[in-house]
Amino acid sequence: MHERIQLPLRGREVLPEALPSPVMAGPGVLVHLRRDREVAAASWLILAAPNAEKARHEWEDYGVALLRCGSLLSAVRIPADLVYAAAGTEELEQVRAFLADVLDGGPIFHDTGGRQFYALTPASAPSTWHLTVAECLGSNTFLGVPATDRTEPDCRYPAYWVLPMDGPGTLCAPDDVAGLVLAGHQAATKNAEADR
Repeated sequence: MHERIQLPLRGREVLPEALPSPVMAGPGVLVHLRRDREVAAASWLILAAPNAEKARHEWEDYGVALLRCGSLLSAVRIPADLVYAAAGTEELEQVRAFLADVLDGGPIFHDTGGRQFYALTPASAPSTWHLTVAECLGSNTFLGVPATDRTEPDCRYPAYWVLPMDGPGTLCAPDDVAGLVLAGHQAATKNAEADR
């Protein structure tokens, strides 16, 4: 008898052989499908939840789950105006391409209601973060993190991944995030001076 596996998304149980497996791209080269990486990232993120089952339900019902910063990860909260100023646009695909380049593919999501972006960083980032225009959320801070399959804006859900996690533990380098924040702050300041 095979043991069923509880998937972190959608609360589904499946037999292990029903899970997709890596695809052989050539001799000695395995390619993991996006869905495999998404499930693995969700399993890793759920470790930051005070109650994993509740977090799974929150992802399914509300599109976001409250996760605790400080043990596995931290997050830098960046005002949307700074991100748009740095990117030079508010057009999603251009912002996505800009962030992929600046953050080297690191995960970042957008809270549309709060007009904030959140770049996920290592748990140690708050100890070295010194920028005041963007806050680094650390220990005992709870953050509403979108389900890993929420990658496009949807008015039914408050947040979506602009750049989803590429796999478990894949985070932004704090220096890359600081570079983004500084570039956004400088561009926003320059824009404000030009408008006077």
